[in-house]
Parts: sequence; structure tokens; C-alpha cells
Amino acid sequence: MINELSIQAAGKRTIRIAVSALFFLTGLCFSSWTSRIADIQQSMHLSNAGLGTVLLALPIGSIISLPTAGVLVSKFGSRQVVVNAGIAYAALLPVLGLATAPWQLMSVLVLFGFFGNLANIAVNTQAVAVEAMYGRSIMASFHGLWSAAGAAGIGIGWIMVALRIEPVYHFLFVAMMGWTIVALTSSRIIQQDTNISANQPLFARPDKFLLTLGIIAFCSMICEGTMFEWSIIYFRRVLKIDPSFAVASSFAFMTTMATGRFIADGLRVKYGAKLMLVASGVLTAGGLLIAVIFPYFFSAIFGFMLVGLGVCSVVPLVYSAAGTTKLMSPGMALATVSTIGYLGFLCGPPLIGFVAQVSSLSVSFTMIAVMGALIAVLASRIRI
Repeated sequence: MINELSIQAAGKRTIRIAVSALFFLTGLCFSSWTSRIADIQQSMHLSNAGLGTVLLALPIGSIISLPTAGVLVSKFGSRQVVVNAGIAYAALLPVLGLATAPWQLMSVLVLFGFFGNLANIAVNTQAVAVEAMYGRSIMASFHGLWSAAGAAGIGIGWIMVALRIEPVYHFLFVAMMGWTIVALTSSRIIQQDTNISANQPLFARPDKFLLTLGIIAFCSMICEGTMFEWSIIYFRRVLKIDPSFAVASSFAFMTTMATGRFIADGLRVKYGAKLMLVASGVLTAGGLLIAVIFPYFFSAIFGFMLVGLGVCSVVPLVYSAAGTTKLMSPGMALATVSTIGYLGFLCGPPLIGFVAQVSSLSVSFTMIAVMGALIAVLASRIRI
């Protein structure tokens, strides 16, 4: 049940558009950062292992937020959390651009990961509520806006790199866009969540179903994280592609990921969530292996496009299923699954750097392909 006063104050369509805009905000902020990682690595003269160490700061910040994100949403409401976290998330972008030393960058990345995950949990709690309001599958369309924002962020980054604009000015421009989105949507999203409990436990122990969903999310999000933070570097280092064209790797992934999410809700109704998850794992693993076995521009682009189609529906399906559990409130359930899943999204990229340092990026990408295959295996064993 959704708060009736909120529905009366703003129609379902208005609420859906506002929540979608906030998904766009979180995707834009994250992809804007990832679009300049290669440039920041070069400016700070970081090795692959050095970059991997720096990128560890993001999961640290996210992990710090995970135990309390669900509690904050449950106690104060998803609206208050997403508004404040969204403002802070955007504000930290230009601060990242001001960093001149690895320790400075890591310090800000901890905060960036913290507020980014708070915003993620809160906005997905809003999405679960809107989906319940509509009474049909619409979760993937929200995540499609996140992916579309990712493609837009990569595209903006591509232009900024081509124009040789410093990251700090690029990030300030994006931050201003983010603040505008928050200002326009804060009064139009769901104002009051249901099932808020003052006695909500700080830590929630997942049952077998939630645990399996979390592991599936982990496998998918480690693949996503790899694409976001290493695809451009893979094109530069392995394929020897010019920097101005290397961004095409991430753009191709984000485009197919966004497109897939906009059609995923219809496919879920037609084929079922289980079959979609199995197919997602096969596409993800296959796409990564194509990029490794055939290390050429067009074959790698095709492979990354398949990865985008593979991972596009996994997180929406997992979050939608987790939000319907009777074990705990939607905010706590999402935070619990995210605790597992986001370890993959945020810890995977640093792991890629360490493995690449002792072997190669090709070996690292092959290792991630195995994680894609695990999605299919796990999905075939659950009822969803």
C-alpha cells in the first residue's frame, strides 16, 4: 500500500517521472566519474595496481553506508534520504576533480561511495513503492533511466575529453545538473513511506531467498563495475585504441544496457524472471569472452554490447523480488541485498587492477566472464 495522500497530491505519472529523474541523477554522477578515470590515472601516473588501490576507496565508502542505509530509509523515509544524499553525491563530483594526489582522491571517493549508495537504496525504495502503485512490472524502466544517464554521462565525458576540458570543470557542470534535478523533483516523489518502524533492527539477516538474490546481484554487478571502470582502459591498453575513440567501449555497453532495460519489463511478463536471468548470465559471459578471444575494435565493441544486454535486467529483477519479501520492510530488504551485490560492483574493479598487474587485463576479463556464467547457474536453482 502506498500513502494515499501522496498519490492524491501528485498523480502516479508525475511521481514516476520524478523518481525516474532521480535515477537519472545517480547514473549521471557515477558515469561522469568513470568517464574520466583513465585521464586521472594518467595525470597521477598510477599503475594498474595503483589505480586498483585508489578505486578501493569507493567500496569502502559504500560498505560503510550499507549497515545504516536501510535503517535511515526506514526511520526517516526514502524521500528525505534520497534528497539529501543526491545533493551531496553531486557536490562531491567537482571535489574529485580538485584532487591532486592519490590520498586526496581516495578520501573523497570514500564519501562519494557513501552518499552514492545512500541515494541508491533510497531511490530504489521509491521505485519499489511506485511499482506496487502501478500493480505491474516497471522496475527495469527505472534502471533504464540510470543506464541512459550512464550513456549520457559517458557521452558528455567523451566531448569533455575531446575538448581537453579539465575534470573539475566537467564535474562542476554535471553537479549543477544534479542539483537542478533534485530541486525539481523533491516535492513530487512519494512523501511518506509505509512500514516505517522505529524499532527497525540495525542489521537484517537475509533468508536463503534474499541471500541467493544478493549473490546473483554480486555476480552481475561485478561485471557492471568492470565495464564502467575498466572498459575504456581495456581499449587503450590491450587494443591500443586512441583515447578519443576508446570511450566508445563504455558508450556501447551503456547504450545496449539502457535499451535492454526499457524492454525488459515486457520480456519479464512474457518469459518470466527466471528465464531472463539465465539468458542474462549467458549473454554476459559470452560477451566478455568475445572481447578477450577477439581483441579487435569491432569484435570487442560487439562483445561489450552483449554484456550490456546481459546485465541490463539482472539488478531490476533482483531488486523487484527483494522488495516484495515479507521478511522485512522494502528499504531493509534492498539494503540487505545491496550489501552483498554492491560488493561486486565496487570491489570488482580494484580486483581487476590487481590481477592485471600480475598477469594481464585479458586474464582479468576472463575471470569476470566466469562470474557472468554463475548468474545463469544460480538463477536456474531459485523460484522467482
